[in-house]
Amino acid sequence: MQNSITQEAVLPKPAKQSNVIPLIIIGVLFFLFGFVTWTNSTLMPYLKIACQLTNSQVILVTLAFYISYAVTAFPCSWVLGKTGLKKGMVLGLLIMAVGALIFIPAAKTRTFPLFLCGLFVIGTGLSLLQTASNPYATILGPIESAAKRISIMGICNKVAGALAPLILGAIILKDIDALQARLATMDAVAKEAELNTLASTVIFPYVVIAVVLVVLSVGVYFSKLPEITPDDEAAANDTVVHRSSVFKYPYLWLGFVALFLYVGVEVISGDVIQLYANTLGIKVSEAKNFTTYTMLSMLAGYIIGITAMPKFINQAKALMVSAIIAVLFTLVVIFSTGYTSVLFLALLGLANALMWPAIWPLSIGGLGKFTNFGAALLIVGIAGGALIPKLWTMLGSYLHTDKAFAEANAYQNAFWIMIPCYLFILFFAVKGNKVGKSI
Repeated sequence: MQNSITQEAVLPKPAKQSNVIPLIIIGVLFFLFGFVTWTNSTLMPYLKIACQLTNSQVILVTLAFYISYAVTAFPCSWVLGKTGLKKGMVLGLLIMAVGALIFIPAAKTRTFPLFLCGLFVIGTGLSLLQTASNPYATILGPIESAAKRISIMGICNKVAGALAPLILGAIILKDIDALQARLATMDAVAKEAELNTLASTVIFPYVVIAVVLVVLSVGVYFSKLPEITPDDEAAANDTVVHRSSVFKYPYLWLGFVALFLYVGVEVISGDVIQLYANTLGIKVSEAKNFTTYTMLSMLAGYIIGITAMPKFINQAKALMVSAIIAVLFTLVVIFSTGYTSVLFLALLGLANALMWPAIWPLSIGGLGKFTNFGAALLIVGIAGGALIPKLWTMLGSYLHTDKAFAEANAYQNAFWIMIPCYLFILFFAVKGNKVGKSI
């Protein structure tokens, strides 16, 4: 997942070719966003075994990570006002590095809450980093083609998202099926030693991540990335509607709800897919690559977006089509079986791909002096990634505990939670994005 503009800003007025270097830098950062974000899908099955957790417990990985955006969105906006966007990026990278290093004591003590603390710190750094970097992708051109530029950044994001589970899974989930078989036959002392060994495997990759983050922070600091400074929004968008209160822009608040629900269902299709596959009896060694399939589906969706928007289809219609496809795919997930169900959960990435790029500009267009607040509000909406997956596990656990369903069927039926989410996004695409936009 990538995030977008949190500053009402425009670039200074350089020659057009000078935009190339800033976009390359931002593209690298979007790659980083994707890699760090989608390692969570591999961390969950790893931590479930290493810390001996249930599905309801291990889903706290997504909660700790994504709730950080809700907690820090407005503080990050304030910090960037003090530091400027370029220095804000540097600070965000360094905060993420600290979060990655927290994994060292977490792994050595095999303490799940400490892992969650590290994830929260990483999420905090990402919140600052993304609120600083996304204005470039949104403002470098007219608002009506913003979705296309965000889709280009999304390709960088999802390529990294596809690679992250493959790379991290090969390290921390190596021979995991054989390990699980051995654990079932060990006494308590031997099992504890084996789990400690497993926990230590996460230290090396997160030390490497920390080093890369520090190196990138130095690179950004010394780069010639131009500052984005606050200015009259009319310089970038001639559709400003001046009103006395942010509460008089109802489409913004409807967009906030749509974004909240979207991030929730995106995280389900990307992060939860491995846990769901395990409930179906699919081995961890096979399921560890399923998030990559979701990311590849999203990558295909971004390519479609770059090709089609806005030349052949506008942002609202793209969002409408995406929501309809998502409802249909979710029904297949619920009513099919085995690998077919998992396949269509991964294919939801195709339907999800254009939702963020469309919801964002439809929500913040025309806010004028309230753009800063509106963009920070949308960042808060990323908390959907914390709460919707948690509701999925709670519903699945309830259905299973109630003996109404076997485990696989219980969690499969829990996907009904996604249907109303997509229907609201459909409403926003058809009508919600227009509510209150006319003077």
